[in-house]
Parts: sequence; C-alpha cells; structure tokens
Amino acid sequence: MNILFLCTGNSCRSILSEGVFNHLAPAGLKAISAGSQPAGQLHPRAVALLHNKGISTEGYYSKSWDDLPVTPDVVVTVCSNAAGETCPAYLGQVIRTHWGLDDPGHVVGTEEEIESAFEHTYDIINARIKAFLSLPLEELKDDRVRFKEELDRIGTIGT
Repeated sequence: MNILFLCTGNSCRSILSEGVFNHLAPAGLKAISAGSQPAGQLHPRAVALLHNKGISTEGYYSKSWDDLPVTPDVVVTVCSNAAGETCPAYLGQVIRTHWGLDDPGHVVGTEEEIESAFEHTYDIINARIKAFLSLPLEELKDDRVRFKEELDRIGTIGT
C-alpha cells in the first residue's frame, strides 16, 4: 500500500509525515510526499528534526505531485491549502483524507518558540501515523467507506 502525504510546498509537513511513516511502517507500506507547488527544497528545520529523531531523509526531496514514482492508494493532505485543490486525474480511485496541520515553517518568534512549533507538529504527525498503523488494514482495504471514516477520525488527533 502506497500512502501519499500531499502539501502545497512539500518542504515541511509532508516531508515530516513521509519520514515518520516510513520509519514506523512495516514492510508492504510505503509513504511518499509531494506538493502541488513544490518549494524545490526541504525545510532545514524539518530535516534536522527528523535526523534528531533518528529518522533518515536519504532520497527525500521537494517534488511535484506530477512526478510521483507510484500511484498512491491513499492520499493524505496535511495543509489547509492542499485540501481544497483538485487532485490530478491520474490519482484515480484513491482514498482521500485531510489531516490539517499548521505549518511550523511559518512560525515567527524566538528560537524556543519555533523549535516548540516543530516539535508539536512532529508529535501530532507521530500520533496520527501510529493510529493509522494500528488500524486493521487487511480488513479495511476491502471497505473503503469505513477506511475513509477511520482516516478522517485520525485526522482529528491532536486538534
């Protein structure tokens, strides 16, 4: 099963989500991330945070949703901008859910406040992905309505 974490810039929240998911997921589950308007570079604080958590970012880069190496089974939007956008036709019959997150890359304040915003975002992503991975995925893959309901519920964790 391929999971796409979609954001506008694909530099921070979607990258954090991809990294955490791939770090925690068992074999057979894989996350990728992309953006509708990719920034072209990863946010340095997002990369540093993942590294500090022992999560590799090898091979990660800011990419367009037009350049995906695989067709996703599930698309998770992680920012309010991407949620209202129309997904390209090639995404087909995917399950879509929205796990809105404030962008810690836009936080202005002291070093401590900015670091806190990144940690808070990471904590929410981590909790949501752990909830995702605890779902009975074999059972849900044949019940798209229930699967979407579960994914939508997970999107409220930490809000």
